[in-house]
Amino acid sequence: MSSNNLNLTKGVSRRDLLLGSAAAAGSLAAASLPSPVMAAPSAKEAHHAKAGGTASGSYIATKDGTQLYFKDWGAGRPIVFCHGWPLSSDSWESQMMLVALEGYRAVAHDRRGHGRSSQPWNGNEMNTYADDLAAVFNTLDLRDAVLVGFSTGGGEVARYLGRHGTRRVSKVVLVSAVPPLMLRTPANPLGLPIGVFDGLRAAQLANRSQFYKDVPTGPFYGFNRPGAKPSQGLIDAWWAQGMQGGHKNTYDSIKAFSETDFTEDLKKIDVPTLIIHGDDDQIVPIDAAGRASAKLIKNSRLIVYPGAPHGLTDTHKEKFNADLLAFIRS
Repeated sequence: MSSNNLNLTKGVSRRDLLLGSAAAAGSLAAASLPSPVMAAPSAKEAHHAKAGGTASGSYIATKDGTQLYFKDWGAGRPIVFCHGWPLSSDSWESQMMLVALEGYRAVAHDRRGHGRSSQPWNGNEMNTYADDLAAVFNTLDLRDAVLVGFSTGGGEVARYLGRHGTRRVSKVVLVSAVPPLMLRTPANPLGLPIGVFDGLRAAQLANRSQFYKDVPTGPFYGFNRPGAKPSQGLIDAWWAQGMQGGHKNTYDSIKAFSETDFTEDLKKIDVPTLIIHGDDDQIVPIDAAGRASAKLIKNSRLIVYPGAPHGLTDTHKEKFNADLLAFIRS
């Protein structure tokens, strides 16, 4: 199946399939497939224990026993990154390196069933994702944090704030994010039809590896646009991160990112919020997402990147990094 011939379900238009073919997938900078390495206890781990959390090496144990892999780089005010589907915290490495070198503490975890985290059969939905994020905040005792979410990670951020409030968060950044709601309903006519997401599930079950090549080769980075110059490195890294996740977990996550309504969560956000979205996002169309979210979140600012695709944190990395740092410092 080529990137230009994503024919996942009958009765769904090619445009709809392209729009949904990587819905809420996270952008990336690099990926690897290492076996987890358990480091010797560090000063930070001692602090984690004092904070009352359950951390061992680079893992946090949730209440149901799921092991969440996390990265904790640098020192200073925490900048917490939430990745998209079906990727891992590796997708944020460029930005994590950036903020850590600028004197901040960069933190990111692999969502349950993604990356190096364990692959539980259950809990692959937004409420549990949000509670897992709360476990990261509590275990690492993160306060006054800037919370950044990309695509599905933006939904995770919204649901976390809706369930757990902003006590530990002082600013929010939503990038190419899925809220308020991806699915088309009578109340949400700009959403995508259910057939798009049924097509994603069918493609994943039929040949997940090929599907995870077609997505980044095509609409995710806009490499299907005339004159685009595809980066094989980005494509390969996207595939590697996706294949590292659990089959069942990433399958279930399609329902989580597409059918969860975050409207009430967005209304509860009471801290400064930066929303960044490309106006050529073929995955999460801007009108139903970034522009709609900006109308729901008090004290929010929307920055539109002309011509930018879904994966703008890589394709427009220099501009995005500058905007991110400026907002953190403001």
